[in-house]
Amino acid sequence: MARAKRVFLIVLDSMGIGEMPDAARWGDEGSHTVKACWDTGELRVPNLQKLGLFNIEGIGCGEGVASPLAAFGRMQEASAGKDTTIGHWEIAGIISPRPLPTYPDGFPPGVIAEFERRTGRKTLCNRPYSGTQVLLDYGREQVETGALIVYTSADSVFQIAAHEEIVPVEELYEHCRTARGLLTGEHGVGRVIARPFVGTYPDYRRTANRHDFSLEPPANTFLNDLQRAGLATIGVGKIYDIFAGNGISSAQRTVDNDDGMQKTLAHAREEWNGLCFVNLVDFDMVYGHRNNVAGYTEALNRVDGQLGELMALLRQDDVLMITADHGCDPATPSTDHSREYTPLLIYGRGVRPGVDLHTQPTFADIGKTAADLLGVRANTSGESLAPLICG
Repeated sequence: MARAKRVFLIVLDSMGIGEMPDAARWGDEGSHTVKACWDTGELRVPNLQKLGLFNIEGIGCGEGVASPLAAFGRMQEASAGKDTTIGHWEIAGIISPRPLPTYPDGFPPGVIAEFERRTGRKTLCNRPYSGTQVLLDYGREQVETGALIVYTSADSVFQIAAHEEIVPVEELYEHCRTARGLLTGEHGVGRVIARPFVGTYPDYRRTANRHDFSLEPPANTFLNDLQRAGLATIGVGKIYDIFAGNGISSAQRTVDNDDGMQKTLAHAREEWNGLCFVNLVDFDMVYGHRNNVAGYTEALNRVDGQLGELMALLRQDDVLMITADHGCDPATPSTDHSREYTPLLIYGRGVRPGVDLHTQPTFADIGKTAADLLGVRANTSGESLAPLICG
């Protein structure tokens, strides 16, 4: 029998809670995203605190509460990676034994030459680069020549930037589809990302028309199992892109965290049965990668207030699950993701409050648990935590 009719699974993108045991191997020793925010003295997250965020094993910051409202624990990533795609795939039940390819020296000449041949446009940059700095350094040349700015990062991404007045958005998307078709096998990057921008030099700015073209998940996910059971699988934010639409019955893109939470609140007021899977990307994209500790802290404060609104809307048979997909400590010199534990908070009237889940060995337990709560047996990696939190 289903324990819940609706599950809201919210990923606070990059909200890590401390380095994993192998963090040094990834260059992330000492990373702790939440503590970086706590150390500002400005973190105000009463709802996350009441749920049990600071009661989580090993978190080492904040103040725990005597009676947490949620079941709480920390999740260890079993996959070889620390990026968005692999993190979400693992949440959904796929453990990746090998990291997706990255290109610290840029993409091979043969890949770039074939991309230029297929698109009919030259390329600029082809190096790891900050998404804002690349516009300052190459934006004017892109506008003058029509060449495409191709760049990457420490993540497994092939990013293409172009001015919307020079390369219309739909054409840029088509160039991304071309790259996606090219980048398979050995060069199968996790995401090809369209990065359109507008403005005049030096005041270029990226627009909300970003679009991710992801690899298809390599195996079954809990989303597929929920769909086969006839349940809704609603994606809010980057979820549709991360899974290349696989297993998603309906989706809404968002322009920022506020938009994502407003769309989630709207879904809470509607009638449906199944899963609402939400990604709030600003923590990572706007603040973590830009080493903006104050901005990250304020964004957490704002979302915490909106989580309070969502909790008030939850029905008798609703469950709220809050987690993250990796870290991105804004206080370290690195601007890249960090190999960190992530939190898991599970709240609802049918969930036993205050259950300490300690440290779980894989993010895959999250999707397995969500499916179990909805009465579906997921054919994925991971173990359901439902027997520990229900009853």
